Amino acid sequence: MNVLFAASECVPFIKTGGLGDVIGALPKVLQTQDVKVSVILPKYEDLPFEYKQQLAFVRSIEVPVGWRVQYCGIEQITMEGIRYYFLDNEYYFKRHGSYGFFDDGERFAFFSRAVLEALPYLEDQIDIIHCHDWQAGPISVLLKAHYHHHPFYRHIRTIFTIHNLRYQGVYPKSVLANLLDLSELYFHMDGLEFHGNVSYLKAGLAYSDLVTTVSPTYAQEIQDPYYGEQLDGFLRKRKDELKGILNGIDAELYNPVTDPFIDENYEEIKGKWKNKERLQEYLGLPVDQEIPVISMVTRLVEQKGLDLVLHVFHEIMNIGVQFVLLGTGEEKYEQAFRELAAQYPEKVSFQNHFDEGLARRIYASSDLFLMPSQFEPCGIGQLLALRYGTLPIVRETGGLRDSVMPYNEFTNEGYGFSFANYNAHDMLYTIERAVWLYCFQPKRWRILVERAMKLDFSWEASATQYKEIYESLLSTRALPVG
Repeated sequence: MNVLFAASECVPFIKTGGLGDVIGALPKVLQTQDVKVSVILPKYEDLPFEYKQQLAFVRSIEVPVGWRVQYCGIEQITMEGIRYYFLDNEYYFKRHGSYGFFDDGERFAFFSRAVLEALPYLEDQIDIIHCHDWQAGPISVLLKAHYHHHPFYRHIRTIFTIHNLRYQGVYPKSVLANLLDLSELYFHMDGLEFHGNVSYLKAGLAYSDLVTTVSPTYAQEIQDPYYGEQLDGFLRKRKDELKGILNGIDAELYNPVTDPFIDENYEEIKGKWKNKERLQEYLGLPVDQEIPVISMVTRLVEQKGLDLVLHVFHEIMNIGVQFVLLGTGEEKYEQAFRELAAQYPEKVSFQNHFDEGLARRIYASSDLFLMPSQFEPCGIGQLLALRYGTLPIVRETGGLRDSVMPYNEFTNEGYGFSFANYNAHDMLYTIERAVWLYCFQPKRWRILVERAMKLDFSWEASATQYKEIYESLLSTRALPVG
C-alpha cells in the first residue's frame, strides 16, 4: 500500500513542535512494516540550505485557489528510503517562519489543494492520504467535492490525525467560496461551519474516512466539553471512527548511549551523574550531586501548567532543589521566570531560547522532569525524559496518563509520579514526595531510573496500529464513500 503523509512540518526539514517529530519518525518505522510512505510538505524559506541543494525538480503545475490559479513547483528528495515532496510557491512560503501570518487561511488552502493536484505526478499512485492537523484539514473535503468523479482519485481514502485540538484554523465564511471553491452545501453543523466561521480542522474531522489522535486517553477526553474545544458534540458523533494511538519517539535519535549532544554517553545511572555535574557547571548552578534537579523543556503557554508552577514556586524552592527551564512563549511567563531566576541565582536557571543540544543535555542531566499540563494530547517530553533516565512528574491527562505509570511504594510498581487534579498544591505534594524519595531512598531511586531507561516507547507498536487502520480502510474502499 502507498500512503502519503500531508503535513506542515517534518524533522529534519522544519519543526515547531511535536508534529514535526511525528512526521519525521513514523514513516521510517512504517516502511519496516511493509507500508510504503511518502511525505508532502510546503517548501518554506527556512528549509536548511543543505536540503535545498539536494532537491530535484519534478515539474510545475497550476493550482486553483478559489477563483485564482497559482503556480506550484513539485520538488523531491529521498532520504533513508522515504521520498519527501516539497510544494513550492514563493508568494505563500518564501518568508521566515511557518505559521502566524495574516494569510494562513489562504496559504494552507493552497497547500491542501496543491497536494491533490500533485498526486498524478508523484512516483507512486497513492492509496491513502494521511492528513495531519488543521493545515491539512481541507484535503479530505476538497477530495470529495472536486475530485470524486475523476477515476484517478476515486479509490483514495483519507485519515485525519488531531495532534492538538486547540489549534483549529478558523477563518471567516468567505474562505468557503473564495479559497476552497466550495458551495453552501458544505457550510452546516456537520460540515465546515464553526460558530458562523469555517474551521479547517473540522473539515478534516467531518470528511475524512477515519479520525485518529495521539493517545487513547485524549481520544476519550476530547469527547468531553472540558477538553473538547467546542467540538466535543461533533466528536461524539464520530466516536466510532475515532481512535487514539499513542505517539512514540525515535529511539535511535534519542539514545543516551550514542547521543552526540550530551556531555558523556551512558547506559546506567553513573554516566547520568557526570552529565548532571557538567550541566550544573554550564548553567552556573552549584555543582552538587545531592541536590535534585527538576527541569522543564516546554513552550511557555497556559496549556503547559505554568500557572501551577508559578503559584507554588517559592515553596518548591524551599524543598532544596535546583530548577532548570528551557523554552520560549508568552511574554508574561518569560518575564515571571526571568524575575525568579534573578531572585534565586543559585537555584534557578531560565534559558529563554530553544536549543536542541541543550534540551538533550537537560533530559540527560536532570533527576526529575515536570509536566503539569492542563491537557496534553500525547506529550513527547515525558517519553524523552524516561529514555534518558529522568523520572517524570505529570498531571494525569491525555498521553501523560497513558505513558507514565506512577510509582507505588507498596507494590514497587511504576516509574514516575503523577497527580490527578489541576491544582498547584496537589502538584507540590507530588514534587515533595519525589524529592523525598531521591534524597532518602537512593537505592530505590536507582531502581526506578534503571527501570525507566529500559522502557520501550519506540514507534513500532504505534506503527503496527496505524498499519491495521490502513488495511481496514483499503478493505472497505470498494464501498461508497461519504
